[in-house]
Amino acid sequence: MSRLSVLFSAFVVLVAAFSAAAAEDKTITVFAAASMKNALDEVDAAYTARTGVKFSVSYAASSVLAKQIEQGAPADVFVSADTDWMDYATAKKTINEPTRVNLLGNSIVLIAPKDSKLDNVTIAQGFDLAKLAGDGRIATGDVKSVPVGKYAKAALEKLGAWQAAEPKFAMAESVRAALTLVARGEANLGIVYSTDAKVEPGVKIVGTFPADSHPAIIYPVAATTTAKPETNDYLAFLRSTAAKTILEKYGFKFLVSPTT
Repeated sequence: MSRLSVLFSAFVVLVAAFSAAAAEDKTITVFAAASMKNALDEVDAAYTARTGVKFSVSYAASSVLAKQIEQGAPADVFVSADTDWMDYATAKKTINEPTRVNLLGNSIVLIAPKDSKLDNVTIAQGFDLAKLAGDGRIATGDVKSVPVGKYAKAALEKLGAWQAAEPKFAMAESVRAALTLVARGEANLGIVYSTDAKVEPGVKIVGTFPADSHPAIIYPVAATTTAKPETNDYLAFLRSTAAKTILEKYGFKFLVSPTT
């Protein structure tokens, strides 16, 4: 083989390696609240079909994700289930603040196992959650840190039901963990987002908490300070009509005017 052929072969190998590396690099890493899983998986699949960009997604409680990003975990996007943990990330300077958008809204509901005899609970001032739970447990996220738990406690305090019910609570690490406890019959009741209840066939919604009983449920999204350049296009897609259609199908409320 001539020297020219050897050089050309080496060049082809280098180009192929560079192209492969570039293709592999087109992956966006998303840290998202556990309650987003089903809906965001579908949104991401739609984006991949359009662009070829792939995703690496970590779903967990917003509190866990915010602290992981703070500790240097590689992430391009953070989707929180409340504004508190996005504020925390912003204060720690791990979020590119100009990219922050309050994207979605949600509601919290009271759930029971699918075969429960409980049905149509009126959730209002003075309702007796402790009595409804009987000898069983009530599952929700940790009320000290997990957004759904914080919303649940705020609602129960306002409705006068927290003090009696508190000893019966099973605090889960995320809303999906709480959902699983109820689906398996390990808790008689649970407080989760309406969107979670809709994707779990093992539970049923028995009541909805009044919107004015807790702080507004808002999901902000933002790029991190270490985000890849293609992240901006993905954030734009999250605000698109296509994403809106998917997210609303899962029960989320779209809080921004959709782009094309």
